[in-house]
Amino acid sequence: MAQTKTVPAPVTKRAPRTLAGTLPAQDNARAQIVAQYEAALRLMQEAKYDKAHAAFEKMLAGGAGELSERARMYSNACLLQTAKGKATFASHEEHYDYAVSLLNDGNYEDAREQFQQILKANEKADYALYGLAVLSSMTGDSHQCLEHLTEAIRQNPRNRIQARSDSDFQDMADDPRFTELLYPEV
Repeated sequence: MAQTKTVPAPVTKRAPRTLAGTLPAQDNARAQIVAQYEAALRLMQEAKYDKAHAAFEKMLAGGAGELSERARMYSNACLLQTAKGKATFASHEEHYDYAVSLLNDGNYEDAREQFQQILKANEKADYALYGLAVLSSMTGDSHQCLEHLTEAIRQNPRNRIQARSDSDFQDMADDPRFTELLYPEV
């Protein structure tokens, strides 16, 4: 007896089915809206509330379709989180202490932002320049460290004495420019 070969039928891709019937094919505009929505959600999950709020608002302005209500809700949640996250300080010392705590916790970008806010409010805040110098030392940016420390010492010569015993500058100890800055009389 001769064997017959069976040829498999060609596979056709079917659209997914729901109880209501088949789903309509996604159009390009809807795919873009979903992508924007997902990107905004990721920003929100990363606690970047300002950026997430802007992304949701951009999405709403462009017409968010069926995601409008969710986008509006998340946008408002971002506003609440942003308002809650705004720290208010009773004094400059309190603001500086907060910036140093961020630095000590390893939140370098947030600490940099706080030190810069202090300087924006008071350009004569030598302690903020000193903090930026420490931050730069800890992140390996010797050029910025020297610039900030030089200015901090120029504004307040006592910063030179403090820097001599500050262990946060240990990575700078081998740099001759750093030594010359701290011990100019030698």
